[in-house]
Amino acid sequence: MNEPETDVVQAVEHATEAEPHDNRRQVLYWRLLARLFDPEEQAALESASLAVVEDIGLPPALLDPGASVDSIVQRHPELAAEFDGLMVPEAEAGTQTEAGGRPEPGAQTEAGARPEADDGDIRDRPAEVRRAALVSKVLLNVFSTGTGAVSAGQLARWQSDAGWLERALGCTPGDLRGGRAGGGRGVSPTGSGGNGRTPDLSRLIPQIGPELGALEGDLVKRMHLREVLADPALAARLTPSMSLIEQLLRDKNNLSGVALANAKALIRRFVDEVAEVLRTQVEKATVGAIDRSVPPKRVFRNLDLDRTIWKNLTNYSPEEERLYVDRLYYRHTARRTTPQRLVVVVDQSGSMVDSMVNCTILASIFAGLPKVDVHLIAYDTQALDLTPWVHDPFETLLRTNLGGGTDGTVAMALAQPKIAEPRNTVVVWISDFYEWRGEPLYDSMAALHRSGVKFIPVGSVTSSGRGSVNPWFRERFKDLGTPVLSGHIRKLVHELKTFLT
Repeated sequence: MNEPETDVVQAVEHATEAEPHDNRRQVLYWRLLARLFDPEEQAALESASLAVVEDIGLPPALLDPGASVDSIVQRHPELAAEFDGLMVPEAEAGTQTEAGGRPEPGAQTEAGARPEADDGDIRDRPAEVRRAALVSKVLLNVFSTGTGAVSAGQLARWQSDAGWLERALGCTPGDLRGGRAGGGRGVSPTGSGGNGRTPDLSRLIPQIGPELGALEGDLVKRMHLREVLADPALAARLTPSMSLIEQLLRDKNNLSGVALANAKALIRRFVDEVAEVLRTQVEKATVGAIDRSVPPKRVFRNLDLDRTIWKNLTNYSPEEERLYVDRLYYRHTARRTTPQRLVVVVDQSGSMVDSMVNCTILASIFAGLPKVDVHLIAYDTQALDLTPWVHDPFETLLRTNLGGGTDGTVAMALAQPKIAEPRNTVVVWISDFYEWRGEPLYDSMAALHRSGVKFIPVGSVTSSGRGSVNPWFRERFKDLGTPVLSGHIRKLVHELKTFLT
């Protein structure tokens, strides 16, 4: 048999061998789609999927919609490592590409799938089937949320499963849903850590973060929150999240006694978690550059010994073996300080709750820095000066009232008298800019910018980046040279860092 005929035979044998694995993988994904769109079991798909799962050595509990990923990992700890990074795209999986941009053999290109192998290489098809079973479990538990009322236990289980999905995507639990930003290795309810990577998920269509946040928000709305909060045992099972905090802030005036105390405890816990992460970012960002316009302080601890010796080498006496010093040199230690005043104006309409929480906490952190005078204003159709409570974001959030219309001119009237030195002032304005009196408000904002104030319009600063901004304002801010800032809270910290240093 000549070489071409041998290649054909090998190709046929390869295809024949691959077909059963491809069929198994398709069975698992067809079952996933069927269960997502129809909660009723499809007997043929269920029995076929069970046979596949048992044959590849995975626990049948993977097919049980009532079993959380956490409970499966507790019974089968060896699966925790398989769930971590299960759906990480190629670049974040640490794979390399050839000069022509083509992935190397075995490189991961999609969540749960690998490309065709180069000539002479064979795909690990059994591993692909195993991956399909694990991916199906995570996706089904997260995206099949059912209908009707939701208990505190069901919400806690969904949050746990959503955390496993985030870990499968290479993130820390809580990262994609907004609010808490994980630092370092993530910790799941079972105590095992995430892989600490920060993957580029921009290729996921649609963006999965906002969808997870929307699912969680829907579950919170379907839960009888007041009854849960009134029971300390049930309230203790709640995990604070942005969706839950929004509902608590909306409903806080209708709570009392034990329910109100439990609601405050959840808000305080969430605020502390977010503040811890933001404080680290601010500390890294607000270290000012060396200010060489300020003469160095002539004290011993600032003496630059190396420079002093170098500059006086011409005075060295070989006969005496002695260096005569004509001049001492000192290090510059003065740093450029932050501006004297930071004015944060927050639209407290319901659509801005995520940004409001993050920016309120951020304002409190900057208020704790030396030489920074922070003022905080919240508004809807009326403006409220929250400056007396700016150091405590918890108390600040309790004084906000979500919902209602937006009239930024009343907030501007309160903010303008606070600007004593325009060139030493930053004004951060957080809103979707759907205003009742848009043109007068924009004119006053443009006047602030022309006066020398660092004006930062913020449309949305969240972990997911979802937000709608009035296109009329967006275009005019762009023309003014102050484009609307939207995205992760780190963007706002970076903008402030650029100005402060």
